Amino acid sequence: MADLTNPKVIKLKGALFLVAGVLSATLLLVDAPTIRTAALLAIAIWSFCRFYYFAFYVIEHYVDPSFRFAGLGAFLRYWWKSRKKG
Repeated sequence: MADLTNPKVIKLKGALFLVAGVLSATLLLVDAPTIRTAALLAIAIWSFCRFYYFAFYVIEHYVDPSFRFAGLGAFLRYWWKSRKKG
């Protein structure tokens, strides 16, 4: 599959991710409208965002500047290989 290069399509893809996230969070909160559910959802979203930042920015800039990640699959392969070495 070729890389996505069209700016309009990239923006559309981002907007669709946003819509999917807002819709799923809304449906979850409608299904279980409690403070606990809202707090756990907020913590989960924050944690996944921090992991994504760690997987790409931190590893690439502080741990191994020579490696360029293409996605979470590449990060998992990198992690698995480094785990076997160490």
